[in-house]
Amino acid sequence: MPPHPVPLGFVFRSRAKEEKAPADKAQVTDSQQPRDPQAPKGRPTPKRSEAQAQRRSVANTPTTRKEAAKRQRDDRRAQLERQRQALAGGDERYLPVRDKGPVRKLARDFVDSRFCIAEFFLPMAVVILVLSMVRVPALQNAALLLWLFVIVLIVVDSFGIAFRLKKQLKERYPDEPKKGAVAYALMRSLQMRRLRLPKPQVKRGERP
Repeated sequence: MPPHPVPLGFVFRSRAKEEKAPADKAQVTDSQQPRDPQAPKGRPTPKRSEAQAQRRSVANTPTTRKEAAKRQRDDRRAQLERQRQALAGGDERYLPVRDKGPVRKLARDFVDSRFCIAEFFLPMAVVILVLSMVRVPALQNAALLLWLFVIVLIVVDSFGIAFRLKKQLKERYPDEPKKGAVAYALMRSLQMRRLRLPKPQVKRGERP
Protein backbone atom coordinates (compact mmCIF):
# COMPACT_ATOMS: atom_id res chain seq x y z
CA MET A 1 0.00 0.00 0.00
CA PRO A 2 1.24 3.51 -0.67
CA PRO A 3 2.35 5.47 2.42
CA HIS A 4 -0.13 7.89 3.91
CA PRO A 5 0.70 11.38 2.67
CA VAL A 6 1.67 13.98 5.32
CA PRO A 7 -0.26 17.26 5.03
CA LEU A 8 1.98 20.19 4.17
CA GLY A 9 0.14 22.47 6.57
CA PHE A 10 1.02 20.20 9.50
CA VAL A 11 4.76 20.31 8.69
CA PHE A 12 4.92 24.10 8.51
CA ARG A 13 2.72 24.65 11.55
CA SER A 14 4.71 22.31 13.83
CA ARG A 15 8.05 23.86 12.82
CA ALA A 16 6.78 27.39 13.45
CA LYS A 17 5.43 26.42 16.86
CA GLU A 18 8.72 24.73 17.83
CA GLU A 19 10.71 27.89 16.94
CA LYS A 20 8.31 30.18 18.73
CA ALA A 21 8.14 28.16 21.96
CA PRO A 22 11.73 28.84 23.25
CA ALA A 23 11.27 32.57 22.63
CA ASP A 24 8.04 32.58 24.61
CA LYS A 25 9.68 30.67 27.46
CA ALA A 26 12.61 33.07 27.53
CA GLN A 27 10.25 36.05 27.74
CA VAL A 28 8.35 34.47 30.60
CA THR A 29 11.57 33.65 32.43
CA ASP A 30 12.93 37.20 32.03
CA SER A 31 9.67 38.78 33.16
CA GLN A 32 9.72 36.74 36.39
CA GLN A 33 13.06 38.27 37.54
CA PRO A 34 12.57 41.14 40.04
CA ARG A 35 13.98 44.50 38.98
CA ASP A 36 13.90 47.88 40.61
CA PRO A 37 11.69 50.16 38.48
CA GLN A 38 14.12 53.04 39.16
CA ALA A 39 17.20 51.07 38.08
CA PRO A 40 18.60 51.93 34.62
CA LYS A 41 18.01 49.31 31.97
CA GLY A 42 20.84 46.83 31.70
CA ARG A 43 22.41 47.79 35.09
CA PRO A 44 22.25 46.01 38.47
CA THR A 45 19.82 47.27 41.08
CA PRO A 46 21.59 49.72 43.48
CA LYS A 47 21.84 48.92 47.17
CA ARG A 48 19.39 50.49 49.58
CA SER A 49 22.09 52.63 51.25
CA GLU A 50 23.28 53.93 47.88
CA ALA A 51 19.73 54.74 46.80
CA GLN A 52 19.02 56.57 50.06
CA ALA A 53 22.24 58.59 49.77
CA GLN A 54 21.38 59.51 46.21
CA ARG A 55 17.88 60.61 47.22
CA ARG A 56 19.30 62.74 50.06
CA SER A 57 21.78 64.44 47.75
CA VAL A 58 19.00 65.21 45.28
CA ALA A 59 16.78 66.52 48.08
CA ASN A 60 19.58 68.78 49.43
CA THR A 61 20.30 70.34 46.04
CA PRO A 62 18.76 73.83 45.81
CA THR A 63 16.23 74.13 43.02
CA THR A 64 15.92 77.91 42.76
CA ARG A 65 18.34 80.84 42.84
CA LYS A 66 16.66 82.23 45.96
CA GLU A 67 17.08 78.94 47.79
CA ALA A 68 20.74 78.70 46.73
CA ALA A 69 21.42 82.26 47.97
CA LYS A 70 19.72 81.49 51.29
CA ARG A 71 21.81 78.35 51.69
CA GLN A 72 25.01 80.31 50.98
CA ARG A 73 24.07 82.88 53.61
CA ASP A 74 23.36 80.15 56.15
CA ASP A 75 26.69 78.45 55.40
CA ARG A 76 28.55 81.76 55.71
CA ARG A 77 26.80 82.53 58.98
CA ALA A 78 27.66 79.08 60.35
CA GLN A 79 31.29 79.48 59.30
CA LEU A 80 31.54 82.88 61.02
CA GLU A 81 30.03 81.41 64.16
CA ARG A 82 32.59 78.59 64.14
CA GLN A 83 35.38 81.15 63.69
CA ARG A 84 34.04 83.22 66.57
CA GLN A 85 33.99 80.21 68.86
CA ALA A 86 37.47 79.20 67.68
CA LEU A 87 38.82 82.69 68.41
CA ALA A 88 37.38 82.45 71.92
CA GLY A 89 38.53 78.88 72.57
CA GLY A 90 41.61 78.53 70.38
CA ASP A 91 40.29 75.67 68.22
CA GLU A 92 42.89 75.47 65.45
CA ARG A 93 40.52 73.84 62.94
CA TYR A 94 38.21 76.84 62.51
CA LEU A 95 40.60 79.75 63.01
CA PRO A 96 40.98 82.28 60.20
CA VAL A 97 43.87 81.67 57.80
CA ARG A 98 45.76 84.59 59.37
CA ASP A 99 45.89 82.79 62.75
CA LYS A 100 46.45 79.20 61.61
CA GLY A 101 49.63 77.18 61.85
CA PRO A 102 52.22 76.34 64.52
CA VAL A 103 54.31 79.42 63.70
CA ARG A 104 51.45 81.83 64.40
CA LYS A 105 50.52 79.91 67.56
CA LEU A 106 54.06 80.22 68.90
CA ALA A 107 54.04 83.95 68.09
CA ARG A 108 50.79 84.38 70.05
CA ASP A 109 51.99 82.34 73.01
CA PHE A 110 55.32 84.18 73.07
CA VAL A 111 53.58 87.56 73.34
CA ASP A 112 50.92 86.36 75.80
CA SER A 113 53.48 84.83 78.17
CA ARG A 114 55.19 88.15 79.00
CA PHE A 115 54.47 91.75 79.91
CA CYS A 116 54.64 94.00 76.87
CA ILE A 117 55.01 97.73 77.28
CA ALA A 118 53.08 98.31 74.08
CA GLU A 119 49.89 96.79 75.54
CA PHE A 120 49.71 99.71 78.01
CA PHE A 121 50.08 102.26 75.23
CA LEU A 122 46.40 103.28 75.11
CA PRO A 123 45.96 103.85 78.88
CA MET A 124 49.23 105.81 79.02
CA ALA A 125 48.23 107.82 75.95
CA VAL A 126 44.99 108.87 77.69
CA VAL A 127 46.92 109.98 80.80
CA ILE A 128 49.43 111.93 78.73
CA LEU A 129 46.63 113.57 76.75
CA VAL A 130 44.89 114.71 79.95
CA LEU A 131 48.14 116.13 81.36
CA SER A 132 48.84 117.98 78.14
CA MET A 133 45.42 119.67 78.28
CA VAL A 134 46.00 121.14 81.74
CA ARG A 135 46.97 124.81 81.48
CA VAL A 136 50.07 124.41 83.59
CA PRO A 137 53.38 124.71 81.71
CA ALA A 138 55.19 122.33 84.05
CA LEU A 139 52.59 119.58 83.54
CA GLN A 140 52.56 120.11 79.80
CA ASN A 141 56.36 119.75 79.66
CA ALA A 142 56.16 116.61 81.83
CA ALA A 143 53.52 115.16 79.53
CA LEU A 144 55.73 115.76 76.50
CA LEU A 145 58.76 114.12 78.18
CA LEU A 146 56.62 111.20 79.35
CA TRP A 147 55.30 110.75 75.83
CA LEU A 148 58.82 110.55 74.38
CA PHE A 149 59.88 108.17 77.16
CA VAL A 150 56.95 105.81 76.45
CA ILE A 151 57.68 105.79 72.73
CA VAL A 152 61.33 104.90 73.32
CA LEU A 153 60.39 102.10 75.73
CA ILE A 154 57.91 100.61 73.24
CA VAL A 155 60.47 100.68 70.42
CA VAL A 156 63.18 99.04 72.54
CA ASP A 157 60.77 96.39 73.87
CA SER A 158 59.50 95.65 70.35
CA PHE A 159 63.05 95.09 69.11
CA GLY A 160 63.63 92.67 71.98
CA ILE A 161 60.41 90.76 71.19
CA ALA A 162 61.30 90.52 67.51
CA PHE A 163 64.86 89.30 68.19
CA ARG A 164 63.90 86.61 70.72
CA LEU A 165 60.88 85.44 68.71
CA LYS A 166 62.94 85.01 65.56
CA LYS A 167 65.43 82.91 67.51
CA GLN A 168 62.72 80.62 68.92
CA LEU A 169 61.03 80.23 65.54
CA LYS A 170 64.30 79.15 63.93
CA GLU A 171 64.95 76.63 66.69
CA ARG A 172 61.50 75.06 66.78
CA TYR A 173 60.30 75.34 63.19
CA PRO A 174 63.34 75.62 60.93
CA ASP A 175 61.48 74.32 57.87
CA GLU A 176 58.18 76.20 58.32
CA PRO A 177 57.50 79.48 56.46
CA LYS A 178 57.87 82.37 58.91
CA LYS A 179 56.92 85.32 56.74
CA GLY A 180 54.86 87.87 58.65
CA ALA A 181 55.12 86.06 62.01
CA VAL A 182 57.13 88.82 63.73
CA ALA A 183 54.82 91.59 62.50
CA TYR A 184 51.87 89.45 63.62
CA ALA A 185 53.36 89.20 67.13
CA LEU A 186 54.14 92.93 67.34
CA MET A 187 50.59 93.85 66.33
CA ARG A 188 49.29 91.51 69.03
CA SER A 189 51.56 93.13 71.62
CA LEU A 190 49.85 96.48 70.94
CA GLN A 191 46.50 95.06 72.09
CA MET A 192 45.46 94.80 75.71
CA ARG A 193 45.58 91.21 76.91
CA ARG A 194 41.84 90.90 77.60
CA LEU A 195 40.99 92.18 74.10
CA ARG A 196 43.28 89.87 72.14
CA LEU A 197 41.83 87.40 69.65
CA PRO A 198 42.37 84.47 69.62
CA LYS A 199 42.17 84.48 73.39
CA PRO A 200 45.48 83.90 75.22
CA GLN A 201 46.10 80.22 75.93
CA VAL A 202 49.12 80.67 78.27
CA LYS A 203 49.60 82.58 81.52
CA ARG A 204 52.08 85.36 82.06
CA GLY A 205 55.48 83.97 82.90
CA GLU A 206 54.62 80.54 81.44
CA ARG A 207 57.07 79.17 78.92
CA PRO A 208 55.39 79.02 75.47
